[in-house]
Amino acid sequence: MSSSTRVTAEIEGSFAVFLIGARVNQPWNVPAWLPVFRAMPRMLRELATHPELGLLGGQFHGTTLVQYWRSAEHLQAYAQARDHVHLPAWRAFNQGLRRHPGAVGIWHETYVVEAGAYETVYVDMPPFGLGRAGTLVAATGRRESARGRLGTAAD
Repeated sequence: MSSSTRVTAEIEGSFAVFLIGARVNQPWNVPAWLPVFRAMPRMLRELATHPELGLLGGQFHGTTLVQYWRSAEHLQAYAQARDHVHLPAWRAFNQGLRRHPGAVGIWHETYVVEAGAYETVYVDMPPFGLGRAGTLVAATGRRESARGRLGTAAD
């Protein structure tokens, strides 16, 4: 019998979790929703080539993208920067809404996570979630239990 690999993710300091997704309300209206789905890969390429913008990592789960950012300020700066891909894409999306009301919906949520106010465990998994954005370490010692990873276990 082989032993399982059990790890946890750690990240230095606080960070932001950004969830964003889309919903196609009118599947037949391809001109309305296709630009939305084409814009995201351009943004992700830009963020991957410019780590100083603050994206630590992320991955898709269906039509939802989970991202980890160095801070909410980094995320907001990227979203509002005139010299990056997001703002022109956002403007084009809003123009598309006027031409095709209700055809596609988007949503997002941002959570600020204070340093140490999270816990993770991954058993026999490739790097996933925060484990892709942070550093994976063995889930041993104080990291063996959820309470220990959160720093709430009795010493």
